[in-house]
This record gives sequence, structure tokens and C-alpha cells, in this order.
Amino acid sequence: MAAEDRVVEQGLPWRAFGIGWALMIIAAGVYAQLKHIPLLLALPVALAFAAELPFYVMAGAPPAWLRRPTILFATCLAPYLLYSIPSGLFTLAGFGMLLVVAALLSFWYQILPKKTWLDVLYVVLLAAVLLSKVFDHIYLSAIPKTPLGILGHLMMIRTAAVAVIGMRGGTRAQYVFVPAVSEWIAGGKWFLLMLPAVLPALWATGLWLPRAHPNYWTMIPQFLGILWVVALSEEFFFRGMLQNWLEAGMGNRIAGLLVTSGLFGSAHLWFHGAFPNWRFVIVATIFGVFCGLAWREKRSVPTSMVTHALGATLYRVFFQ
Repeated sequence: MAAEDRVVEQGLPWRAFGIGWALMIIAAGVYAQLKHIPLLLALPVALAFAAELPFYVMAGAPPAWLRRPTILFATCLAPYLLYSIPSGLFTLAGFGMLLVVAALLSFWYQILPKKTWLDVLYVVLLAAVLLSKVFDHIYLSAIPKTPLGILGHLMMIRTAAVAVIGMRGGTRAQYVFVPAVSEWIAGGKWFLLMLPAVLPALWATGLWLPRAHPNYWTMIPQFLGILWVVALSEEFFFRGMLQNWLEAGMGNRIAGLLVTSGLFGSAHLWFHGAFPNWRFVIVATIFGVFCGLAWREKRSVPTSMVTHALGATLYRVFFQ
């Protein structure tokens, strides 16, 4: 079954959300105990993530009510208010920035026409928001070593998915959590084909820094986290949207692949906080080519998600 035909099956029963919410609350309690964090700080954060969960999951097949820009806009604000007000971290400046970002994401396709150059500009907007790290200034944290900008990242991913899939329509960009068997196989194949190119690039750029003690025990949770957050968002944006639209706009698949891969690599200029990290840009661009080839084989985001998640997990587990 093609990925674009599967997105309508992504709605989960509310009991699944209930299980997820319960696990979040329990995890927050356990984490708070282990890190000696007051429960009054941990609980609002857990509630914010619990509020974000159903919208994040439903974005691939948004119900009619969620496709209304005003409602979508309101859902962008709710998680922030849920944690920031009880925690005393609400600021007018942060809320104002969130209002601007949420409005741009939610009303883009209601106000502007469906034009390829405006679609590309929408992706540029998403990249600008991420690269500006504005969410770190909006979602303030009172918990040591626990940045909450990820809440904004999750909000942006699913809001853009609803806007593109539910409002714009007519796109091949899929928002699917579980790849089909054929997509696992194709994604794994391109991951293996990528290794002879990316590993020498790591060595040639001086980024070959293997860990003395690889974190084997984190491999599975890291893979799942990358697959469902990092790979899902980046492949949805760069391959499902940008490469797809650039191929159509430029009339050349190779040009679309190369331009998208170059932009994907450039998005890593800030990697590890070493701006401008040109060495990693080179590696990420090569990596992006293989993710793009994986997407082209099946014309599906889940395929490139697999390639991306396997490659990123390999790097995080075995390299510094």
C-alpha cells in the first residue's frame, strides 16, 4: 500500500492517547524524583507534552475541525499556556513571538494562493524558525539541563503537516509514523549504500571521532526518537515538500535532488554549536543525497525517514 494511501489510517483510538498521557505523567514523576525536581515544576511540563501528543499524531490525517486555521492556531498556543502559566514562566515577549510563528504557520494557505514558489517560501520560513532557535526563547525552562524548545519543534512539525496535507492538498508529502515493509527495506538499502560515501567523508573532514565506549544501550530508544521526531520532520520538510516541489518547479529531478541536498546540508551550519560548521555541512549534504535517493525510489517520506534515522543513530551511538 502506498504511503499516500496510508495516511488516512493514522488516526489512533483515544485509549492510545490515554496510555500515552499516563506514561508521560508517570515518566515525569519518576524523572522528577531521580533529579530532585519539585513535582510542581515537572507536572505542568508533562501536561504540555500530553496536550501536544494528540495533535502531533493526528497531523497526518487531520480531521475537518483541525483543518480550520483558527482552531489550528489555538492548538499551537495551548501547550505553552498549560506549562508556562503554572510554572511562572509566561512572558509577554515569548507569547508574542509564539503568536507570530503560530499565525504564519496556520494561516499561510488560507491567505496565500497555492503557488510553487510560495510553497518553497513556506519551507524557507520553517527553516528560518528552526535556525533562529526562537523556541528556546519562547519555551523557557526552570528545570536544570532540560530545555523545552522541543515543544515548539513538535508544534511546528505537526502544524506545518496539517497546513500542507489538510489545507493545501495535492502534495506527495506524507506524515506517516510506521513505514511499510517495502519502505523499511528500501530505506535500509540506501543506508547501506550511503556508508561507503559518508564514512570516508567523516574521515576526510576530520570528523572521524569514534567513541571509546559506544552507547549501545541507547541505540533503540535513540533510533525511535530520531525516526518519529527528527527524521519525520526533516524528511517531511526537505524531501516530501522541498525536493518534491523543486523537481516540479525546475523540471529536473537531479537538479531538485542536488539543490535540496545542499540546503539540507546548509541547515547543519550550526551543528554542535560550532558555527559555521562547514565540515559537517559537507557530510550532511552527502547524507542528504542518499536520503533524497531513498525518497525518490518510493516517492515516500517514510522510506527516507528510515535511511535518515539509521544514519543519525549510527553517528550518535558510535561518534562524538
